[in-house]
Amino acid sequence: MIVSVCVCTYVCIYIFMYVCLFVYLVLPAKPENISCVFYYEENFTCTWSPEKEASYTWYKVKRTYSYGYKSDVCPADNSTRGNASCSFLPPTITNPDNYTIQVEAQNADGIIKSDITHWTLDAIMKIEPPEIFSAKSVLGIKRMLQIKWKRPVLAPLSSSLKYTLRFRTINSAYWMEVNFTKEDIDRDETYNLTGLRAFTEYVIALRCAPVESMFWSGWSQEKVGTTEEEAPYGLDLWRVLRPAKVDGRRPVQLMWKKASGAPVLEKALGYNIWYFPENNTNLTETVNTTNQTHELYLGGKTHWVYVISYNSLGESPVATLRIPAIDEKSFQCIEAMQACLTQDQLVVEWQSSVPEVDTWMVEWFPDLDSKPSTFSWESVSQARNWTIQKDELKSFWCYNISVYPVLGDRVGQPYSIQAYVREGIPSVGPVTEADNIGVKTVTITWKEIPKSQRNGFIRNYTIFYQAEDGKEFCKCTVNSNILQYGLESLTRKTSYTLQVMASTSAGGKNGTTINFKTLSISILEIFFITSLVGGGLLILIMLTVVYGLKKPNKLKHLCWPDVPNPAESSIATWHGDDFKDKLNLKEFDDPMNMEGDRVLKPYSAPSDFIDKLVVNFENFLEEVSTEELGKGQENILKDEKNEYVTSPYWPYRPPISTEIPQRKPQHSGIPEGTSSETKEQLSSVQSLRPEHLCEEGEPNPYLKNSVMTREFVTSEKPQDEHTHRART
Repeated sequence: MIVSVCVCTYVCIYIFMYVCLFVYLVLPAKPENISCVFYYEENFTCTWSPEKEASYTWYKVKRTYSYGYKSDVCPADNSTRGNASCSFLPPTITNPDNYTIQVEAQNADGIIKSDITHWTLDAIMKIEPPEIFSAKSVLGIKRMLQIKWKRPVLAPLSSSLKYTLRFRTINSAYWMEVNFTKEDIDRDETYNLTGLRAFTEYVIALRCAPVESMFWSGWSQEKVGTTEEEAPYGLDLWRVLRPAKVDGRRPVQLMWKKASGAPVLEKALGYNIWYFPENNTNLTETVNTTNQTHELYLGGKTHWVYVISYNSLGESPVATLRIPAIDEKSFQCIEAMQACLTQDQLVVEWQSSVPEVDTWMVEWFPDLDSKPSTFSWESVSQARNWTIQKDELKSFWCYNISVYPVLGDRVGQPYSIQAYVREGIPSVGPVTEADNIGVKTVTITWKEIPKSQRNGFIRNYTIFYQAEDGKEFCKCTVNSNILQYGLESLTRKTSYTLQVMASTSAGGKNGTTINFKTLSISILEIFFITSLVGGGLLILIMLTVVYGLKKPNKLKHLCWPDVPNPAESSIATWHGDDFKDKLNLKEFDDPMNMEGDRVLKPYSAPSDFIDKLVVNFENFLEEVSTEELGKGQENILKDEKNEYVTSPYWPYRPPISTEIPQRKPQHSGIPEGTSSETKEQLSSVQSLRPEHLCEEGEPNPYLKNSVMTREFVTSEKPQDEHTHRART
């Protein structure tokens, strides 16, 4: 029992170890896709996949040959570690023969064998390419090239060879091929290539293979040959009609080229042109030129033009063109046209309303800012579409494409479109300006991008603008035919930054950045405020005029108040003519002598003036109110020997004098009969010196007629000789 348990345990352990070993074994990949080639008289080489194996894998190629009677292994020198190919070298290579090939892959963990493959040497034979030594035309045989080459040296003599000849014109990238077989074993082989164009260069290459083999040789070196020259094949003739000049002559630019289907290298020595008015061959004119364009100056009538080309072998057929009269109306039959792009072509299609028209002239030229200097054209027959390779047009250029219907000798009205073979982002952006800046609005204008810098159709314009303190740009998009836009709902008195982007199908380009600031007040608001102020002033003036018409005296008193004239004051009548002479009344009448009138002139009172003055000091000391100032003048008291004057406008003021006579103390000048109270008052009056009242030369605050400071005037004569007058 114990023995059986031990045996079972041992078996389990053994199985477990075997499983673990099998799991951790990494066998090489099985060789597959075995392919063998027999390089005639050189080697027999086989390849397989994987082509790149780990560096620790070895391969062994086993071969049976001589129809299965012999076997060997590819020499180690020809099967290095890690390579997925091996070659068997002569002399063990026999032909014809059948081989079997098996490949073994080996590494440290084990060996993997491929399937056995079978190979017939004639079917996998590959020989050298032939060598072309000439490709020439044959004299007297048009549109043909004779190709001569040498048969490969390493080619079985018992096998016929098959050939592939490819050719193309020198300016083309498209090859044409011809297959043929040569059964003879001559070393120099020839082949006549026909159906070519006259006087055209062709590039030729050749390859070969045994008839039984599936492997072609490589292509031979290319050889160039030119077909024989012929008389010119023909011309395609076209014209560009320009506006008539002032003298009535009409410029017509004639253009011609080799007709479609003519030899590419057709040689022409010159061109003959003759033209004449319709139905008047007597006015035929002839021109000879070597260029392919010529400008004629025709009149306004219908003309016929004929052009031929010529060389040393003859002349081409005549190309004819009718030039319509200026006032002739051309017919129109094309209803619609469109252009579409394919992977490598531009296709133009159109629709016609006249089924009789089956010939069309397609004209195209680049749409540039300047006048186009070159036109391209092509005639299309029996079709209503036209195709051109993209390589023949420039990228990012706009082309004007026009299709003219041709019915007999008359050319109809064209239909035109524009197209790009490839669009890009504009080279520059629009130049932008801000106009009509208002409080909350602004008009943005921009200029079109020059045609040469658009690089595509402008699909739309996008306006980006941002306030000075704004976080994000605001934008609005307009169509491509709009070149100005008015922004609204802006903020008053705010700075803005703005850009305009022009976009094509490939992307957009930003234009110049501009800054502008909205106004704080609009012209309308200024006009409204001005109107209100002006209207108010006008109403005020009208009311003033009406008031003045109703009460003219009050208006006159307000505008021109009455000013008292000092010359008419009653003080002038107190002392008669002597006083008037001293006042010098002319100075008061002189309006220019204002400064002198403002200063009170000094006046010396006689020594006996105080003795003759009797004043009611109670009235003098009385304070005069402002209400009593307008009541008039009060002079009242008169006596035979003593006179005094008091003014109701100001308290008594003693006469102003530059010199006050000194009085002796023993002669006070007071009459003896005066009471003591009166003496005290008189002494107080004498104490009022002039410097306490008005300094010398100080301006009079009331100008000429001030009654606030009236001057006392005394005459040098005794006062009893005059009569006191008082005026109110």
